[in-house]
Amino acid sequence: MRVSYLIPLTAIVAIAFATEASAQASAQAMVREQKVISSAGARAMVDACTAWAEHNHMTLAMSVLDWAGNEVESHAMEGAAANSIDTALLKAKSALRWRRPTSEMNKIVRSGQNLAPTFMHDFPQPGALPIMIDGEVIGAMGVSSGDGEKCAQAAIDAVFKK
Repeated sequence: MRVSYLIPLTAIVAIAFATEASAQASAQAMVREQKVISSAGARAMVDACTAWAEHNHMTLAMSVLDWAGNEVESHAMEGAAANSIDTALLKAKSALRWRRPTSEMNKIVRSGQNLAPTFMHDFPQPGALPIMIDGEVIGAMGVSSGDGEKCAQAAIDAVFKK
């Protein structure tokens, strides 16, 4: 008789462990990990872009957004135009939404291939890049100048490709 009680008890324990493991696997499937640019990373990008601009005798403003479009850092160099920060922010938002450089968006809009960025109140002007780490967009950097993508790329290279 003891054997007959042990088999069902063993089965109950096995089912309980299987159910718990299944619940944990199911819970893990409901979550994903997201890389996020830190305040220090955003500040380092702004510093690197500023150094690039000074080396190239330019006066710029820049804005760095996280993956959700929240502004993490912005900076206007001494003497930057009054609308520079707004321009940098709009460019960064556009690069983040479309997950591509704004110069590419500009070409697409100008060719008539896709006018959605203009209808969606984006700013498809050259000067912003998405920040990609391991194939994942973690944010975007917009710069007020037409050469802003060069400045943003210099910042990305300086901070993330060491």
